[in-house]
Amino acid sequence: MTEQPKRAGGRRPGATRTRAEILQAAQESFAESGYTGTTIRGVARAAGVDPALVLQFFGSKDGLFDAALRADPPVGDLAELAGQGELSELGARLARRYLELWEDPRTGPRMLAVIRAATASPSASAMVTSFMTDAVMLPLARAVQADEPELRAALTGAYLFGVATARYVLRIEPLASLDTESAVASLAPVVQHHLTGQLRSTTGSSVGPSVMNDEV
Repeated sequence: MTEQPKRAGGRRPGATRTRAEILQAAQESFAESGYTGTTIRGVARAAGVDPALVLQFFGSKDGLFDAALRADPPVGDLAELAGQGELSELGARLARRYLELWEDPRTGPRMLAVIRAATASPSASAMVTSFMTDAVMLPLARAVQADEPELRAALTGAYLFGVATARYVLRIEPLASLDTESAVASLAPVVQHHLTGQLRSTTGSSVGPSVMNDEV
């Protein structure tokens, strides 16, 4: 009897290892081909498995994207910045670290893939927003122990997301060409305000008396 060639697809020994290899292939595909250019079949081929196994693990392309987004995310350590220095300098630390992740050749492509996916698909956008708010910014806002941590997390995440889109995706000038330190100096006060500042102004309390005095 002649030995039958081994089938490349299907479940391989070690489900955990196989799942990790699929996630790595997916992360590379999303980074290189974007959300719309990535397919279940292409990821399966790169990982050396059957497409049915990818669906078995992740359910759909959206499920695969969400898992790839959350697997060892570059932004995962941002919440730890709250305990690494003075609270008054948290905005600068967060802004600097966020820009460093974008400009690092190891993490920048993944960050870019995430932003591009969010702009290409409503479902991907919802997943990115949920991840950034719940897994990154909310723990950071809660560590500050300020009021309304959910709102602070949403404002901080939205602001940084918008800056990254303008600077690294749309390449809007002069923001795109601003050196890192200048960009940090511009971003830090806004980030600091969202995390620790007064979110709502009390209008009228200081204007009223001065107007009355002028009239008298």
